Amino acid sequence: MTLANLRLIRDVAHFRSVSKAARTNGVSQSAASQAIQEVERELGAELFDRSTRPLKVTSAGKLYAEYCRDVLRREEELQASLAFLKERSGGTTRLAAIYSVGLSEMDQIEARFAQRFPDAELQVSFLRPERVWDAVASDQADLGLMSYAESSRDVVALPWRDEEMVVAVAPDHRLSRQHAVPVSALDGELFIGYDDDLPIQNHIERYLREHKVSVQTVLSFDNLQMIKEAVAHGAGISLMPKRVMREDLAQGRLLALHLNPAELYRPVRIVHRRRKAFNQATRGLLTVLQEADEKPNAA
Repeated sequence: MTLANLRLIRDVAHFRSVSKAARTNGVSQSAASQAIQEVERELGAELFDRSTRPLKVTSAGKLYAEYCRDVLRREEELQASLAFLKERSGGTTRLAAIYSVGLSEMDQIEARFAQRFPDAELQVSFLRPERVWDAVASDQADLGLMSYAESSRDVVALPWRDEEMVVAVAPDHRLSRQHAVPVSALDGELFIGYDDDLPIQNHIERYLREHKVSVQTVLSFDNLQMIKEAVAHGAGISLMPKRVMREDLAQGRLLALHLNPAELYRPVRIVHRRRKAFNQATRGLLTVLQEADEKPNAA
């Protein structure tokens, strides 16, 4: 006996109508009739007298309808109790993050969260910036981590950190022996950029334009991982947050050259729906994010 069949029989007895019960449960009348017949075969008893309108609930039907109500009531109590226990133990929180934060930060975030809130569950999804915003705005995510976000009527953007942007080059590039370079040194260089619809690309273009620097964009991608690979293989240079290069720098695949003037940063923000009621897990995650153990501009 499935819960769906129990609800259906309960509603047939209540409405004294198969068609009304079928509509209430979102099934066709023929499917409802087949389900009733299946239960009657299993019980070996007729539950409803279908020769009358409205149909009549038999004595066996009354007993079974009461049984259905009891089971469904117990099931509702069980779900309520489980929800209460889950909330008391921390509950579940959903985090949507842009890919670069996910690849460079999420292991550390998840470890700190699990240590601080061992009974809570963290569900993480990695999305493009506009998808992170949409997930938060539509309540598919409780918190989001994304770059270049600004508060709106429905979504709040909280400061998290501003990440220093550096020149990413391959170890054999002509600029690789320098620790820092003036922005003018980028003029005429082959450049690996970002897709035009990403805010970071507009930010970089504005920065270069303000300093009267022109680069030759040879490739563009929608994620930092692909850009790092292209730079490592000598296709050109790029501008990217130094934080996302930490593993590549340690492996010697890429070098990070500081820009002079050092005025290019990627703003990363925590976003959430305005006036959203946070459960314990989401409050805990927000605390973990805001208590990051590194300074905002640290590499």
